Amino acid sequence: MTTHRFVPTAFFNTIGSHPPVLEIASGDTVIAETVDAHGFDRHGNKRGDRPNPMTGPFFVAGAEPGDTLQVKIDAIRMTRATGWTFDTLSPNVVDPGAVARFPERRKTGWVIDAQKGRAWLAEPPASLQNWSVAVEPMIGCFGVAPDVGQAISTATSGRYGGNMDYRGFCAGVDVMFPVSAPGALFFLGDVHAQQCDGEIVGTGIETAAEVTFTVKMIKNRKIGWPRGMTDTEIFTVGNSRPLDQALQHATTEMLDWLMEDYGLDEVAASHIMGQAVRYDVANVFNPAYSVACRIARSALTGLK
Repeated sequence: MTTHRFVPTAFFNTIGSHPPVLEIASGDTVIAETVDAHGFDRHGNKRGDRPNPMTGPFFVAGAEPGDTLQVKIDAIRMTRATGWTFDTLSPNVVDPGAVARFPERRKTGWVIDAQKGRAWLAEPPASLQNWSVAVEPMIGCFGVAPDVGQAISTATSGRYGGNMDYRGFCAGVDVMFPVSAPGALFFLGDVHAQQCDGEIVGTGIETAAEVTFTVKMIKNRKIGWPRGMTDTEIFTVGNSRPLDQALQHATTEMLDWLMEDYGLDEVAASHIMGQAVRYDVANVFNPAYSVACRIARSALTGLK
């Protein structure tokens, strides 16, 4: 097991079978720098183009289609004391009649104090002079190359991961992706210092970061959609539009997981899910919406 430090010199705006930037092995750890969603690095220099320039891809030795890549998010460290958001809600999350009340959308600066763990508007309106939010870093966009040689824009998401913008993708979480290309070809970027459920202003607090992650290959394990694990929960993520289809993907993936790993049939799994599932609307801004389906590990007590 080796620890690699990687500083990117180029970035991709699609997730696909691009030439790998580094070959790593199962069990290896990587410390990788990322730029923000518009391509600005830790020093505020523009290094990439929108949308969501990705660091990578990382080639995982031995990974083949039909395997699963498990990625442990070990740490997310902000590398810049500034970030940005848009300043009004996305028009698609409010009643049509409310849209006319909004001013023209503007990009708005934020100050990030990682030591204090707080962030605040650089030029707040009078009513928000004393207002701040907690710094809770998350990865907005990451995943593996999709199948049949596709290269898909980092603006959206699918079975392979991508721009899911789920606030649950934070330090301490293990995330699993279905491998569809040799080497898996793992990408990451678009780190947010904070973000609401749904990314309803179209951004989180976009900033540059350093992400530490560890990869693990699970051979001959085929999954359909991204899965995640914490100490207290398991979850699945579906990506699609309309929103109900994203929910269907996430729910079916959870059903399959319970049947495969816990020895349940459809009826037994449905009893558990019918009482224990919790849903998060992860994203309702991107071309594909994202929904997370969660179950507490305590609800699975007594199962294998």
